[in-house]
Amino acid sequence: MHSNYQVCSLIVQVKSERMSAVTEKIEQFSNCEVALSSPDNGKLIVVVEGQDSRALLDTIDLVRDIDGVLDVSLVYHQQDEQGEEDYETQSS
Repeated sequence: MHSNYQVCSLIVQVKSERMSAVTEKIEQFSNCEVALSSPDNGKLIVVVEGQDSRALLDTIDLVRDIDGVLDVSLVYHQQDEQGEEDYETQSS
């Protein structure tokens, strides 16, 4: 059995007057966390987790479509795949 875990971080540029509403909306997604917020320059750092890259891309699209979001930039992506033999070694 294989398990796959992926995580990415985004810089989300937001209209200043929509900062609070956008942050709330992003926090409603079960696989997202607003890690840092800078209201002065309208930027959020968002961490997204998922089982595959399709889940991450779908979430990025959802964030991009939130009213008040000006731009979304992917700044980091990591994929960690663990096979059954790795799991047995770690659980010993």
